[in-house]
Amino acid sequence: MEGEKKHQHLKLKIAVSGAADTAHCGENVYQLGSDLGREVAEQGAILIDGATTGFPFLAAKAAKEAGGVVIGISPAATEREHVELYKLPLDFHDLIIYTGFGYSGRNVFMTRAADAVVVGCGRIGTVNEFTVAFEDGKPLGVLEADWPTDGVFKLMVEKSNRTNEKLVFDPSPKTLITKMIELIEKDKGENYGVYATPEKFYKECEGVDCKVIL
Repeated sequence: MEGEKKHQHLKLKIAVSGAADTAHCGENVYQLGSDLGREVAEQGAILIDGATTGFPFLAAKAAKEAGGVVIGISPAATEREHVELYKLPLDFHDLIIYTGFGYSGRNVFMTRAADAVVVGCGRIGTVNEFTVAFEDGKPLGVLEADWPTDGVFKLMVEKSNRTNEKLVFDPSPKTLITKMIELIEKDKGENYGVYATPEKFYKECEGVDCKVIL
């Protein structure tokens, strides 16, 4: 129905990956990180991040300020460990999932929880998240700017003799998120949202005791 509020589970999920320490990222990192997060929210997607500092935190803060939903995936096993051991923030997240998997395990969890991954200025952990998303065949966006990260990824792909039609490089946060959403919707295809409501679910599994499944 036109104007009907979109069911939360139908919202697209975009992970934002980037450096927890942005000291090497240049002066425009604050603006670009914020613009990226704001675009995720304003274009109707849920933002997923590593519940960390730096570039992802800038995106999370801007997404929340724009009225969006932000989910963090923590390397820690508990909230106390998240704050006291890992020294990570709780602010600007609607929900933080505590994996207990450490950084490398968290990276896999985060990228696989998302429909697409976008990358800003990053370090080795960002490279890890990029390669996991690349291998999984997810829509993958790289924000081009005055930092070395985008150049590193271009070289990696070139030297690996691999191609990926779902890999997008773009200097505009707005355009990059728009392209990611287009790729996600193409991936999901015509069956996307077929179980948007219980009524549709019951219709699809007519003759089965669907209430047991629910």
